[in-house]
Amino acid sequence: MRFDIITIFPHIFDSYLNESLVRRAQEKKIIEVMVHNLRDFTSDKHQKVDDKPFGGGPGMVLKVEPIMKAVTKIEGRSKNKKKSRVILFSTRGEKLDQKMAKRLSKYNQLIMICGRYEGVDERVADHIADEEISIGDYVISGGELPALVLMEAVSRFTEGFLGTYESLEDIKGYYPSYT
Repeated sequence: MRFDIITIFPHIFDSYLNESLVRRAQEKKIIEVMVHNLRDFTSDKHQKVDDKPFGGGPGMVLKVEPIMKAVTKIEGRSKNKKKSRVILFSTRGEKLDQKMAKRLSKYNQLIMICGRYEGVDERVADHIADEEISIGDYVISGGELPALVLMEAVSRFTEGFLGTYESLEDIKGYYPSYT
């Protein structure tokens, strides 16, 4: 399973990706995680990836062009585009649950777009993303935490990520534990 994360804050992921089960899964080549800096996909000399919303309003909106370039380049490296899924994190997306995580674990690659500020240009949702996902009924500052949540939820279904298959709560159920 490969996870490609598109963000304007790539170093947010450094600590999490280098700890615990995620680190071990990468070392064992069970999962591959690539974090892409959206600013690398702009031709602007200042690496600007956002602009004011058309029609006015507060905040800034991530531009469609660098996101399109990033997704196109990442997909171009993929060996099997049919087993790839492009996800945009959005408060209006379908809520992530265990059933969705299991469904997404069937793909070879998830390309995750992390929004920021007032969001992303609507053309990203309309023409680039295969689906929009929310991790809950609340608003946070960007898509980086949802990307980590989705990555771990999906990775748990990848063989070898957990110590044993029986470790999945879907298999053993949930019950109080004591030590």
